[in-house]
Amino acid sequence: MSAELISRTTRGLFRDLMTDSTLGRIGAAFQDEGFAPNPGCTYEDSSSRRTLTQEYLEAVDWTDPTHLARALRVFERLLDDFTADDVGRVRVLTSLRRDGYVLDEDTGHLAPIGPRLPDIALSALKDPSAIREHLDRIQRAVVDDPALAIGSAKELIESTAKVVLTERGLPVNDKDDVPALIRQAQQALGLHPSAVTPGPDGSEAVKKILGAVSGIAVGVAELRNRAGTGHGPAVTRAGLGPRHAHLAVNAALTWCQLVLDTLADPDAPWHKNP
Repeated sequence: MSAELISRTTRGLFRDLMTDSTLGRIGAAFQDEGFAPNPGCTYEDSSSRRTLTQEYLEAVDWTDPTHLARALRVFERLLDDFTADDVGRVRVLTSLRRDGYVLDEDTGHLAPIGPRLPDIALSALKDPSAIREHLDRIQRAVVDDPALAIGSAKELIESTAKVVLTERGLPVNDKDDVPALIRQAQQALGLHPSAVTPGPDGSEAVKKILGAVSGIAVGVAELRNRAGTGHGPAVTRAGLGPRHAHLAVNAALTWCQLVLDTLADPDAPWHKNP
């Protein structure tokens, strides 16, 4: 089961905030984004505004990124009705931040905190759920839990490599280590530095970059073995901070975006040499 992208706590705080909105405003905001109230909602409340809000909240699939994007636009629109120092609004925004989303006060848009991969690359996959799960975990951990972020960055690379192999119809050996998976994924896409590839992908300059990208992906796995989660250390991890987490996460994202962009590119050389 996919993880919910906005927590129940945040949704409850938002529902409570709507006590000070109106039925018309609530209905218009949700309906304009294509949501209808859930007729099977069993929530009971003395407030018709909170009840209506809950009926709409239950119509959202909180595991679906497309539903989430529409629901966040609803949140933006209704949060804009409250002053910046409104206690209820502050509580909602604080909870959204814990979920990995922050409000840009200049634009009024809610956006993910921290690293993301392009939606176009993920939407082309048969099952991007594992990749999205690692990204969501990284977003929550990159500042407060560097060891978890580093461990999740390694797992993101591992899952992405396996997704590439699966999409290409190639076998996946769960016993293979990360360097082997990285090599296999790049070979499957004609991205390995040793590949004979026509066009710019086969140029010496691109091959140097590909070799460097492979190296940083392997480096993330090695850093995880030394400093990330997944292994119980004999002593406390000392000196590990957000900058180390950002280093590992950005390195992982560079490699993952490279292979996913290549997988999704209809003009990539691997299409001509399947």
